[in-house]
Amino acid sequence: MKISEFYLLFKKHPIISTDTRTIQPDSLFFCLKGESFNGNKFSKLALEKGAAYAIVDEKEFATEDHIILVDDALKTLEDLATYHRSQLKIPVIGITGSNGKTTTKELILAVLSKKYKVFATQGNLNNHIGVPLSVLQITSDIEIAVIEMGASHVGEIELLCKISQPKFGVITNIGKAHLEGFGSFDNVVIAKTELYKYLEQNNGLVFINNNNPVLKTHALNLQQFSYGTNQNSDIHVTFIVANPYVKLYWENKKTIIESRLIGKYNFENILSAIAIGEYFEVEVPLIKEAIEDYIAKNSRSQFIEKKTNTIILDAYNANPTSMQAALENFNLMQSVNKIVMLGDMLELGDYKENEHEKIIEFIVESNYQKVFLVGSIFSKTNSHHNFLTFATSNDLKNYLLLNPQKNALILVKGSRGIKMEQVLEAL
Repeated sequence: MKISEFYLLFKKHPIISTDTRTIQPDSLFFCLKGESFNGNKFSKLALEKGAAYAIVDEKEFATEDHIILVDDALKTLEDLATYHRSQLKIPVIGITGSNGKTTTKELILAVLSKKYKVFATQGNLNNHIGVPLSVLQITSDIEIAVIEMGASHVGEIELLCKISQPKFGVITNIGKAHLEGFGSFDNVVIAKTELYKYLEQNNGLVFINNNNPVLKTHALNLQQFSYGTNQNSDIHVTFIVANPYVKLYWENKKTIIESRLIGKYNFENILSAIAIGEYFEVEVPLIKEAIEDYIAKNSRSQFIEKKTNTIILDAYNANPTSMQAALENFNLMQSVNKIVMLGDMLELGDYKENEHEKIIEFIVESNYQKVFLVGSIFSKTNSHHNFLTFATSNDLKNYLLLNPQKNALILVKGSRGIKMEQVLEAL
């Protein structure tokens, strides 16, 4: 079946399912495969649960009229999304970066929604499966789409760009994330700037942080709309404070914006949303309103008050760059009783021990009196210090239940796999 013919089928059944546990009636069920599962085995179950068709790539499972055999189910999904995108005559904004992608996406969505009908990637569906699924959710009434793109190896952003075909792009920053997959920081730079290369080849425009020399170097040949603290930026903004919430002054418009986002590291995320709102001619009062009303969720830089403690929960993800930024911001916050609770940073490969040691050295230099570390890597690199270490976040939670912490400002951060949010029960 040609992809154009497949697209006609999609128009009749415009809902895509990939999991029989959440299957939707009258959908197209794509039988995807992974290291520990084979979706082909669930093709009949998908039909029994209401799918209109199941798409398989193993001949032995193509046993019914409503089961369609293709060479590669994932490639067919990607091709279908690419074809669908080509039918849409709307601007697509692509977002990638080592940190802040999702928060930036949500801020941009909040700002642009003040004027337009906007689609944005839901949750964290930003990989080689999530992006096609996201693109296929864009309906004909959408005026602007915001697509988040993540990567763990070189070439992935290039692929996602070919599928989503962005006309505009934002790289939030480039840091030490997913080093296990990339192999080196240089490869991280190569991977993230694949978005710039796509935009350059397709006459696109980049929204760029004028204070980031790495990004500026790679965007020399691109059309740019800039933001930053430099006076020559298209959006010139002055940072005021982040104690705990980011407050800034938009110089161009003589406007103060008081966000509900904690941490100076969110300053640049806010700036990108301001820049995109201004470029797409959202009125200044509406940009201000959108940013000031936005509240972070899902363990992303949440500010939580529990009993006598104030907690900064940033446990959705962690890498050396974001961990360092969180600690630097924590240093600036005012409190007589500060406590640091950190979980391992995952997916760092051969760099893991060295990067964890650097974080411990920074903690020592910051002279924190109470430090709790969770995970095998921190436990190993902590051997020369007297910080308390725990195998799991549940172990730390149990310790805290027996040793309550009171009247403290507490930073809780770690990679998603460490589940640092569990300690909240004991605070």
